[in-house]
Amino acid sequence: MKIHDLIHRATAATPDATALLDVDGRAVPYADHAAAIAELAGLLTARGFAPGDRLLIVAENCHATAALIFAASLAGGVAVPVNARMTEGEIARIVEHATPRLIIFTTGVSPDAGRHAERWAATRHDTASGTIALCAPDGDVGEAATPDTAVILYTTGTTGAPKGVMLTHGNLIFAGRTSAELRDIEAHDIIYGALPMTHVFGLASMLMAASTKGACIRFEARFRPDRLYAALKGGATVFPGVPQMHALLMSHVAENGLAGLSDTPLHYVSSGGAPLDMAWKRKAEAFYGLALQNGYGMTETTAGICATKNPIGTPDVSCGPPLPGVEIMLDTSVGDSADAGVGEVLTRGPHVMDGYYRNAEATKSVLQADGWLRTGDLGRLDGDGFLHIVGRAKELIIRGGFNVYPPEVEAAFNDHPDVIQCAVIGRAIAGDEEVLAFVQCADPDTLDLDDLRAFAARSLAAYKRPSRIVAARTLPAAPSGKILKHKLASVFADRLT
Repeated sequence: MKIHDLIHRATAATPDATALLDVDGRAVPYADHAAAIAELAGLLTARGFAPGDRLLIVAENCHATAALIFAASLAGGVAVPVNARMTEGEIARIVEHATPRLIIFTTGVSPDAGRHAERWAATRHDTASGTIALCAPDGDVGEAATPDTAVILYTTGTTGAPKGVMLTHGNLIFAGRTSAELRDIEAHDIIYGALPMTHVFGLASMLMAASTKGACIRFEARFRPDRLYAALKGGATVFPGVPQMHALLMSHVAENGLAGLSDTPLHYVSSGGAPLDMAWKRKAEAFYGLALQNGYGMTETTAGICATKNPIGTPDVSCGPPLPGVEIMLDTSVGDSADAGVGEVLTRGPHVMDGYYRNAEATKSVLQADGWLRTGDLGRLDGDGFLHIVGRAKELIIRGGFNVYPPEVEAAFNDHPDVIQCAVIGRAIAGDEEVLAFVQCADPDTLDLDDLRAFAARSLAAYKRPSRIVAARTLPAAPSGKILKHKLASVFADRLT
């Protein structure tokens, strides 16, 4: 079974049911959705797209993005969705590595995609799913991904170089079915769709979950709390989000004196991408009148490893037990935590990626011969077998639900002529993490921080840019010269208040 078969099955069962509400409010029945996918698959084939080829989709959420992901599958190829908010350099690096046959930009809903399309001299096409632009980049197409690969999602990784996570049709179908069952999604449900489909949370837990059950997605190209409020008042029943979405919604309701949400048909709400704390969980549950569910996953595991399914008021801020069919274990030989039972989380099952595209060395470093994937995260299991994440061995920062990798941010600052070296860490704030940059320079008093921010912004997407920059003549370092990142926050505590 391929991912496009999900749409064919839903169309055969309920052709007139609404598959999605596009960003302009247009309702698209499953029959029309299937026809739009077939139209795009034909366009791809006519432009030379062949089985095994990669289709780079520079996009924000809309009907065209969803249709293109399934169209690549229908044409026998691989979808490579990337966020249109990335910089020109970030997209160029992915193009160089993925060697796509074609690039499509969702220009109809995204000004950023439009700007990228202009730089690539892409030609406009008006399709049933919306306006797009298409081009064929120069150069060889390169090697095919593994035969069952459906989607490649790029993650910068701890080395700063882009790594393409190969997710198979089986991975995505498993994730969609598991997500739908976890959320009790049925065909009549409307899923609020602000999570980007260019990232695994939105792709697996939103698009694939809805397609599995023949449910509807209400798309948002970009999150806005007023539109979320309108969507919940307007009938959305499932809301998977990240902490900032919940916080901004609660603030919007309070500031505008709006009515609460107790009279809405919403039956499931979750918060992923950052740890929960008990006080914030209680506040959110009181606001929604529903249990706030939590979970844990990563791109390499098609989003899901563990998840909760708690009743409201449960004093549980864990990530929950493993999902059905998923195994986890802890390697307690990893990490330097003094807490007994803490170790690196390993996982195995039908959710684990096929590997990194064109990167056998990186694949071998995390994917063991017996199928266990090393997550790089440190965790512990409680008496109920629920997983608690206590740290990140890979120093990954999750900001606004997006992955931020310190080496990439450090590289952007290190290119500045006045910077000797840079170290980047994350710091927990209410419901999220912020990015902190520490730069070593010859004279901190004369370093223009505004200029430095503008310099780094040219190569970093907005969510990767630090909220705080600390300039100093020296950074704490070991005798070898390696920066001691775990000491940065304490050494510069007086400048971080």
